[in-house]
Amino acid sequence: MQNFRAYLLFLAIIFISCDSNKTAEIWTDRPEFSLYGNYFNTVQNQYKVSVKFVGSTSAELSANGGNSSPDVVAASWLKSSSMGTMYRSLDNLLGAKKISDDTFYPNLLAIGRIDKTQYLLPVSFNIPALVFSKDRETEQRGFALSNQFTIDFKEIKDLSRPYNLRSRGTLIRMGFSPLWDDNFLFSAAVLTGASFREATPLAWDSAALERSMVFINEWTKEINSSVQVDDDFTYKYFIEPPERLLKSGRILFSYMESDFLFILSEDSKNNLDFRWIMEKNQIPVAEDAVYIGIPKKAKAVQAARAFIQWFYKIENQRSLLEYSRRYRINENNFGICNGFSALTPVTEQIYPLFYPELLGRMPPSENFILQNILPENWVAIKERVILPYLHERARKDTAEEANPLEKRLSDWMRLNR
Repeated sequence: MQNFRAYLLFLAIIFISCDSNKTAEIWTDRPEFSLYGNYFNTVQNQYKVSVKFVGSTSAELSANGGNSSPDVVAASWLKSSSMGTMYRSLDNLLGAKKISDDTFYPNLLAIGRIDKTQYLLPVSFNIPALVFSKDRETEQRGFALSNQFTIDFKEIKDLSRPYNLRSRGTLIRMGFSPLWDDNFLFSAAVLTGASFREATPLAWDSAALERSMVFINEWTKEINSSVQVDDDFTYKYFIEPPERLLKSGRILFSYMESDFLFILSEDSKNNLDFRWIMEKNQIPVAEDAVYIGIPKKAKAVQAARAFIQWFYKIENQRSLLEYSRRYRINENNFGICNGFSALTPVTEQIYPLFYPELLGRMPPSENFILQNILPENWVAIKERVILPYLHERARKDTAEEANPLEKRLSDWMRLNR
């Protein structure tokens, strides 16, 4: 992965010598755009793009104050309450003879719109899956999933309970634990209505968050006896990666997001099957969905528009997927920009040519739920405040036993002003 990123950053450097009058500078937190920029520069000669890797693209753009503005931004976390003042309208790029808005997943496209004006276009997204070994379908009596697309919490619990196996009072085989992955706890909170959102710096529905953690704690005790039994099993057996534990039959299910699932080795994927996690007809889209836009202070606007129009042609995204496979880049990066393409025909018709396990497996897009607008420092808040809180609270019987999320957040903000 490090060699791949170094290669892409090298590509970004060699673009800078291009003619500035017809060269659009792209700021991005996604190294894949160096590859896309290089390909664009190769297949046409009217415009060029240069690519600059900016780790916190949205925050850098906000703090820049117009001193030097890119012509294109492509990154996560671009959605904000002020995006109408930061980006140019992209309405004149949309239309039957340009970029057809009908080709996008509608709810993804809507996130980049304010008062019927489109400021950002979606690039890619990921959704969570529950993964299991294909062997279990043939070996395990009573193992039958209700449909080929999705699985909900009740079905996970119902199938996990009989799979558990004890020897001398100790669990030696476990169906599933919600405590294995803090990101599963986060997905459960989102699906219960925790509704994390931008404030000063963050707000959420405390009652819904607490309901989700009570549900998880009760799930653990009901299916796996206790938190201690659960953690003992994890400590003993999770020295191996989940895909090996699935193959050996040590566990029945594992939580994985799509960007991780589809870069597993071919040997691993050939042995695995999956269902998308859906609760009450809702599938949570990961909050790091990638969007693209043109800042208001962009100078090479025509070149920026040309690149965006080129990027959203279905045949060009197929070419990028072919290029990634030819040079084995897809071994480290999934699909377009390490996720599903925001273009429905690309994800539903072209991806299965590169990822056969996806054939006929994408759920209806109306089930997708997207995150609210989140603060610019969301990645740090989630990693250092929210996930540690969920990890602790899910293991406690009552909220009073855990360090409150409000206190964790205020302490972290005080130390990171």
